[in-house]
Amino acid sequence: MFPLPQPALAPNSYAYETQPLVKPTGFREYDARWLFGPELNLMGVQALGLGIGTLIHELGVRPDIVVGHDFRAYSSSIKQALANGLMAAGIRVHDIGLALSPMAYFAQFALDVPCVAMVTASHNDNGWTGVKMGVNRPLTFGPDEMSRLKQIVLGGAGRARDGGGYRYVADFPEVYIKDLTDRPRFKNRIKAVAACGNGTAGAFAPRILEALGVEVVPLDCELDYTFPKYNPNPEDLEMLHAMRDAVLASGADVGLGFDGDGDRCGVVDNHGEEIFADKVGVMLARDLSVLHPGATFVVDVKSTGLFMTDPVLIANGVKADYWKTGHSYMKRRVNESGALVGFEKSGHYFFNAPIGRGYDDGLVSAIAILDMLDRNPGRSLAELKDALPKTWSSPTMSPHCADETKYGVIDAVVRHFEAMAARGDTIDGQKIRDLVTVNGVRVTVEDGSWGLVRASSNKPELVVVVESPVSEARMRDMFRLVDGVLRTHPEVGAYNQSI
Repeated sequence: MFPLPQPALAPNSYAYETQPLVKPTGFREYDARWLFGPELNLMGVQALGLGIGTLIHELGVRPDIVVGHDFRAYSSSIKQALANGLMAAGIRVHDIGLALSPMAYFAQFALDVPCVAMVTASHNDNGWTGVKMGVNRPLTFGPDEMSRLKQIVLGGAGRARDGGGYRYVADFPEVYIKDLTDRPRFKNRIKAVAACGNGTAGAFAPRILEALGVEVVPLDCELDYTFPKYNPNPEDLEMLHAMRDAVLASGADVGLGFDGDGDRCGVVDNHGEEIFADKVGVMLARDLSVLHPGATFVVDVKSTGLFMTDPVLIANGVKADYWKTGHSYMKRRVNESGALVGFEKSGHYFFNAPIGRGYDDGLVSAIAILDMLDRNPGRSLAELKDALPKTWSSPTMSPHCADETKYGVIDAVVRHFEAMAARGDTIDGQKIRDLVTVNGVRVTVEDGSWGLVRASSNKPELVVVVESPVSEARMRDMFRLVDGVLRTHPEVGAYNQSI
């Protein structure tokens, strides 16, 4: 019988080498993240694999799973420990090696394998690890599956079975690359910066774009898990500023930035100005709704209000469906609703047929952006952006808040704004027009300015976003309102960035 996982173990001890360490807070809403070493050891990873395998059998899914790993010093070891646990649970493991998360999702289709477990910490700092999982392609786990998995693993309910096996799938990236490049090249000359932040995408993104006829300017595409310049996160201003500098120095038409596991794409225009992912989504929705009039687009609650109010989208009969933030929530909503695309402000885009297979892939997103440019010869990306109605938006801001306390803080903030709305209070003379509480709280006032506070699903942080269609001053007013409420909670720490 496998030992019961422990929530904490002293390092450099006999217990640490003989018992599984699995910190309970590593089980998030739709994936898992731990600091490798202090919060998770290799025996803990093995217990996780045994738990995933047990859940696969419990759900009655064929016991075959794709595994892959991102480029970090320890990811391959973690994947092997995970595979050991899966095989002990009677699961047949199909190992695609070093991979992007969307490459692992694609492998479920290409290899006809129902399940996936991708070892990645995405854009998190070096030292973090995690797993993105699913048993029903193209979907990944949501809260119900993650809650059950947590019960199995922490309760020691993982069950060993016969029938497990291991298969290494050689050269699988070639299959993925062929799938993305087996299409016509772009008709017009496009020069693009491909920024990878020394993450896993550096092994694949430049080659894919070049195969489609793009003149690629590589930026930090050498694999280096220490992330010597900045984390591969296209929401962070440090990466966006590096992309800006490269675009201006090279005269590129666009800067495309990929996160650590390649499922997101950030954008800088030809003037070096970053375009937040929700605004890129509006631009893509304009472009695609010409080809697919009446299309439905799912949008997360952090995103701009333009999906509802843009006159071009209205004229094209677009339906906007605002939904919960989180790649698993969005993926499920897009697939269940039959939407053409789902857009998340963090840069996760979910393209359904005929463009994609319903999962988030930063390279598919990049190709869609380049297709938009190719379909608009003579118009720069900056001109396409400037054609949108003007709004003033903040970056995604993330004040620190411990995993153990962040949901309690959010509950209190929701109650605060619900009480304000019930009393008929005004905010800077504006009545509260709408409260959306499906994922934290999004408070919108009469002039359309809004602010969002929610708990991060994968880090010890809150998430704050504000926007105004009126002025930058009104956007800052909304930030002061939200920040003022958060400052009444001493558990909330410093922001990663502010406005």
